[in-house]
Amino acid sequence: MLVKEEVGSKERVYVEDVKKAHGDEVLVRGWVHKIHDLGKFGFVHLRDKTGIIQLVADKEILKELRAEMSVEVVGTKVENSKALGGIELQIKDLKVLGKTYYDMLPIAVTQGKTKVHLETELDHRGISLRAPKKRAIFKVQEEIVTAFRDYLRGEKFSEIHTPKILGTGTEGGSEVFTVNYFDRRAFLAQSPQFYKQMMVGAGFERVFEIGHAYRAELHNTWRHLNEYVSLDVEMGFIKDENDVMDLEEGFIRYLFDYLRKTCTNELKMYEIELPEKVEIPRIPLSEAHKILLGKYSKKSPVGNIDAEGEILFSKYVKETYGSDFVFLTEYPVAKRPMYAMPDGKGMTRSFDLIYKGLEITTGGQRIHDYEMLKENIIKFGLNPEDFDFYIENFRYGMPPHGGFAIGLERLTMKILNLENIRESTLLPRDMKRMTP
Repeated sequence: MLVKEEVGSKERVYVEDVKKAHGDEVLVRGWVHKIHDLGKFGFVHLRDKTGIIQLVADKEILKELRAEMSVEVVGTKVENSKALGGIELQIKDLKVLGKTYYDMLPIAVTQGKTKVHLETELDHRGISLRAPKKRAIFKVQEEIVTAFRDYLRGEKFSEIHTPKILGTGTEGGSEVFTVNYFDRRAFLAQSPQFYKQMMVGAGFERVFEIGHAYRAELHNTWRHLNEYVSLDVEMGFIKDENDVMDLEEGFIRYLFDYLRKTCTNELKMYEIELPEKVEIPRIPLSEAHKILLGKYSKKSPVGNIDAEGEILFSKYVKETYGSDFVFLTEYPVAKRPMYAMPDGKGMTRSFDLIYKGLEITTGGQRIHDYEMLKENIIKFGLNPEDFDFYIENFRYGMPPHGGFAIGLERLTMKILNLENIRESTLLPRDMKRMTP
């Protein structure tokens, strides 16, 4: 079905629909992408959100055009095997909708790979995103979100929207942003953790949220942001953390199938072939430590693995299991939040998902018993009274439950093999950047 907009006596046709549009004459809108002046006539590449089409223009029209002007064109369709998409438009009428006011473009939009520094791209985000290859990143990201929503709704999950201004820090600790909230101090949400657990107990049973999260981490690396989009899931009536890992593994399979159908051109731009088979090994953290030490002479921090360890262990998993993914399981109690379910052996029923050498998910089973949760909060040196609104929900038959959170920008970055998380972030916020 063609997507059209009324334009006087004509209807706008998007570039991707020109070939199958009815009639020989169509109206298109977009930006002037390239101009090839051949003297008496020339070619103009017009770009809209769906693609690029070649226009044939006479000398008088060419004189009026500059790169990145927004225009409206009525043209006659002509088949041309050498043109983009095998078709071009002979311009019958052209109207400039948006003039340009620049001496030189800050970003070369027509280049497949821009040569400017990433920081320059981010400074001029409004123009750098016009480059088709840059725009493709966010087409993929858009479809990741759609797949996430569709998959979970198919599994009887309800979408929720929780507050981002909180009266207490979600995880405890110092990695929170404070906010002046009238006459008291508040915090920006590190995650919707408390609220998604609350909604499981409130009868929703299975919930998900797509929303922003904030971490006041003093890191300014290729993989860190201080504001990011979190894909959060929480599900009730589970047996243990394996149910949660099963769900996420199912989502990854669904996602890759979905992207192959909806982002064929975008994946081709980045030379990505998504695997048709996704089977994710589950390996205890302690075993990962032994492998890193024995195979790579790599020592790991207590109760975790560092960035280098993630890369090395992913290499091992790829060589051994043929998988880009690995679930690391059985993290120590001391290295997990106070709501993580202990296994009675000093470990928790929790996991991280590592994808191509980068952690993209943390998840696991949560404590659902009121007394156990209250005791655990005290063990972590926190005051249960500060979490009254949260633990109150556990008085009333909270079922066994668990969940996970995926960093959207990290997932996008790794799918497309990007070098820096800021490339997969529409408008990044890090230690140094608050604009645009």
